[in-house]
Amino acid sequence: MELDSIECVPSLDLTDEDEIHQHQFPSISKAHNNSNNNTSLASVIHPGTTSVHELLECPVCTNSMYPPIHQCHNGHTLCSTCKTRVHNRCPTCRQELGDIRCLALEKVAESLELPCKYMSLGCPEIFPYYSKLKHESICNFRPYTCPYAGSECSVVGDIPFLVAHLRDDHKVDMHSGCTFNHRYVKSNPREVENATWMLTVFHCFGQYFCLHFEAFQLGMAPVYMAFLRFMGDETEARNYSYSLEVGGNGRKLIWEGTPRSVRDSHKKVRDSHDGLIIQRNMALFFSGGDRKELKLRVTGRIWKEQQNPEGGACIPNLCS
Repeated sequence: MELDSIECVPSLDLTDEDEIHQHQFPSISKAHNNSNNNTSLASVIHPGTTSVHELLECPVCTNSMYPPIHQCHNGHTLCSTCKTRVHNRCPTCRQELGDIRCLALEKVAESLELPCKYMSLGCPEIFPYYSKLKHESICNFRPYTCPYAGSECSVVGDIPFLVAHLRDDHKVDMHSGCTFNHRYVKSNPREVENATWMLTVFHCFGQYFCLHFEAFQLGMAPVYMAFLRFMGDETEARNYSYSLEVGGNGRKLIWEGTPRSVRDSHKKVRDSHDGLIIQRNMALFFSGGDRKELKLRVTGRIWKEQQNPEGGACIPNLCS
């Protein structure tokens, strides 16, 4: 759904030809019944040829493998997710996979401690192999997903990269300052679809915030919604507050809240109704006139909560 006008006043399925990263783990198909199966690491891994980490890399998806790790009769390994994708055929030698577990490699993994995969982005942590995956799913240094909601954008990166991406690729309006005054106009407000109307990025307090304004169906009722997201983690987002105000004909609605982190998807925030929600009839009442055209003016501000050193209470810090 596009606006008629905006006035902004800033204040894998695999085939034989698929490339496979080949590595082989010596066959240990008898390990299930062998009580003396504590094969020494030296007999399993050949120093100078490959590393333990490389052996734990699935040759199909190249992700780290976690139990159950599968292998074919010739000792080629792959992860459980890819086993179903290759239709029970080894992607390296094309032999039937069966249900052989590579227990020795799983034991090797238990002895490892590895750095977080986001080490290059600043994470200093080191974890046991089987704890590493859980940490990486919540690591504060993991990349952010593009917050643009008008399309299914799969771009990820750090905040400076995403700000440039929003500006250059999505042509999002960029504004400096912690107050805003937007006017939204729609010539036919009866056409309410589940579609994003507008995203604006604000830069204040050295941080970036995304202001969303859109129209969608809430049950059977058409509504308009505005909400703010913080381009950073949730713990940082709690340091800020914002207000939104819309009104007309001597009435107004005011919303105050804490911006949600962009770690929370746009859909999650919208479906939680965490923002200023305006029913269409109310929006048309605010618009005035013959109620045939939507004319909404949404104003707002962002402030940073500061701890009062004497009383311990939070006091707002408003930017000038």
